[in-house]
Amino acid sequence: MKVATVADLRNHFARVSQWIEDGEKVEIRKRGKVFATLSPVKRKKQKVEWPDLMARLQKHFPKPLPGKPLSEILDESRGDR
Repeated sequence: MKVATVADLRNHFARVSQWIEDGEKVEIRKRGKVFATLSPVKRKKQKVEWPDLMARLQKHFPKPLPGKPLSEILDESRGDR
C-alpha cells in the first residue's frame, strides 16, 4: 500500500491519482496518523448488446420485396464495363 500525506494530495495529486488508477490503495496521513484510505473503484465491464438487425427487418418486411434483386439491376445498368 502506498502512503501519501495531505500535502502530497494538494501538491502532487496527479502522481497520487496515477497510483490509484494503476490499482494501488493509498493511505492518506495527516500529521503522521492515518486519515483516510483511497482505493480504485472496481468497474464492471458492460457487455455491448448489438441489435438483431435481420430480425427487425424481417419483422417489418416479412416477405421479400417484389422485383429484381438490386445486384441484377446494377449489373444491367453497368452493361459490359
